[in-house]
Amino acid sequence: MKVLNENLMEQILRPENLNAAWKQVQSNHGSAGIDGLSIADSKTHLKEHWGAIESKLTEGRYKPSPVRRVYIPKDKGTTRPLGIPTVQDRVIQQAVKQILEPHFDGNFSAHSYGFRPGRGAHDAIQAAQGYYIQQGKDWVVDIDLQSFFDEVNHDRLMCCIGEVIREKEVLQLLGRYLRAGVYEDGKVRPSGKGVPQGGPLSPLLANIYLDALDKELESRGLSFCRYADDCNIYVGSEKAAQRVFHSMVKWIEKTLKLPVNHDKSGYDRPWNRQFLGYQPTETGHLRPAPKQLKKFKDHVREYFSSKTSLSSNELCRIWKRYITGWCNYYKLANARYWRENLSSWIRRHIRKCFWQRWHTGASRYRRLKRLGVRPWKLAKVNLWGKAWRSSRLPSMHTALNNKTLSKYGLLTPSDFAPA
Repeated sequence: MKVLNENLMEQILRPENLNAAWKQVQSNHGSAGIDGLSIADSKTHLKEHWGAIESKLTEGRYKPSPVRRVYIPKDKGTTRPLGIPTVQDRVIQQAVKQILEPHFDGNFSAHSYGFRPGRGAHDAIQAAQGYYIQQGKDWVVDIDLQSFFDEVNHDRLMCCIGEVIREKEVLQLLGRYLRAGVYEDGKVRPSGKGVPQGGPLSPLLANIYLDALDKELESRGLSFCRYADDCNIYVGSEKAAQRVFHSMVKWIEKTLKLPVNHDKSGYDRPWNRQFLGYQPTETGHLRPAPKQLKKFKDHVREYFSSKTSLSSNELCRIWKRYITGWCNYYKLANARYWRENLSSWIRRHIRKCFWQRWHTGASRYRRLKRLGVRPWKLAKVNLWGKAWRSSRLPSMHTALNNKTLSKYGLLTPSDFAPA
């Protein structure tokens, strides 16, 4: 990889680069960091103080603020830690990333898909699909790195960066971002390792760190797909899978100094594992992984619960955004594995929800009549029936038919064209 001797800090601080960084941070609508300044407040702050900030960056005296620790829910009641930098630090990180990324990305592996320009999860999934369909590599080694972003070794990462970047001010800035610390429960905790998720630089630093893994797999002639810390290796036999699994786990723990999650890692047939939320079938089709379908159904029950405090308009708007994102992500999945049956199940939950929202028999009568159900049909309806059973009534299907639900943004997978 070519060593950069250019004046990188000068490029980072160019007005056009900083403006592009600001627009990107602004478009992400992120939360405030430990200084409590929103994006709007930070704009005013940066205008007033940019001269001093720029001088500190140029002279190598800039000290980033600690990141604000927040936790997002994961499966089985667990959480994932995120570190939210201040808006000011996010802008600087984004400006740094925009200059450094092109120099590193061109040397990354073709088998690396996560957080790279012009690449995404769908590319990784389709590449993985090709290994066991076209090449017949029907055993997969699935390696899960335990808390990867919290375990990155700073010394090794800085050595990887230092092989390409020699400019002292840039290296100092990157090192200070790594060691900025975490603010939690009123205290700042030093960060001796890890790359906190939440900042613009973290994905690039993660790819720089894991590039050694890609190069090792390539040197062994293995077929693999890596998306961030999610890596699947495809081989042609169980014996080969067993050998590759044990040797790669040993290499990762010794060379990268990263712990492997032995409970989640392993080797098996591809259709018994999942990759990026997808699970292949033995015939080579794709479907949403059972675990993801369960999570999706839990969300449906939550959205259309009688306990929700959202207004009908808010519910329609939020649901439309969620289902659109979910269906766009799973558009590679074969329709017969999920689209129609899931859509019918969702519509029933929606009708149940509105039956409950109409509360009383008199209210249900008025609503159903307004939605096109004729009075003689209403005379046969038990307007005080249980919600789940009543959701299947012909009158509810007439009032809240598929076309009406779609009109108000209460979409289901059937409303999205298959890939």
